[in-house]
Amino acid sequence: MVKAPLVSIVTPSYNQARYLEETIRSVISQSYPHIEYIVIDGGSTDGSLDVIKRYENQIDYWVSEPDQGQTAAINKGFKQASGDIYAWLNSDDTYQAGTVEEVVDFFSKNPDVGMVYGDLNFINADGEMIGKFNAKQTSYRRLRRGGVYIPQPAAFWRANLWEQVAPLDPNLYFAMDYDLWLRLAKITSLEYYQGHTWANFRIHGDSKTIIADQRCWDEMLKIHRRDGGHWFSWLVLKYWIRKAVTPLWNWLRRRRLLR
Repeated sequence: MVKAPLVSIVTPSYNQARYLEETIRSVISQSYPHIEYIVIDGGSTDGSLDVIKRYENQIDYWVSEPDQGQTAAINKGFKQASGDIYAWLNSDDTYQAGTVEEVVDFFSKNPDVGMVYGDLNFINADGEMIGKFNAKQTSYRRLRRGGVYIPQPAAFWRANLWEQVAPLDPNLYFAMDYDLWLRLAKITSLEYYQGHTWANFRIHGDSKTIIADQRCWDEMLKIHRRDGGHWFSWLVLKYWIRKAVTPLWNWLRRRRLLR
């Protein structure tokens, strides 16, 4: 009899008590039973510890101590992981019901695929749907051109591949997921599971997407140059276009959130 794969999910958290409980519940309420759940808190002072302790019997490992930020917390979490499939879910995002079961089913039917991702919903601070991210099929070449069609909360990959590319670059604050997708795309197939919505990405006034969105593209440009990318490229062109429109884009998003 084939052993059911263990899915390790890491939640990095810092002062997100308002949303953390919903995040935790979305993991522990999954229909798939073989989940190893790890919560790495950066020493929160806002009541997050009370939330974690409320569910500690359903969390396999947790710690609350000062760290070097989100990327370091994710790396710390995966050092504790022992699963066959990995993912991380930030402390203000959530999974859809049945997500992990669908992911495991996909991997079992597609043994040559190393990473799979689905669509996600955008939600506001109150959990109301305000939009949708329809992912697209991508590749190493498309990623290098700035075609980032992978919504991070809806992405899962095989643990043995993580061992080949880990850890996340601790110097990256925002684009550590893009960097990971590039490294994985060099060694495996990334597959878009079309039509399956797996996660909810929360946009609120304190989210990095609102506060420091441009920093993501600054870091993507840094990665591009690190990997030998030319200044005359599609990614660089997209960078400058994005830089020009970001102020208006963020203003429109803030306005929508205030509504």
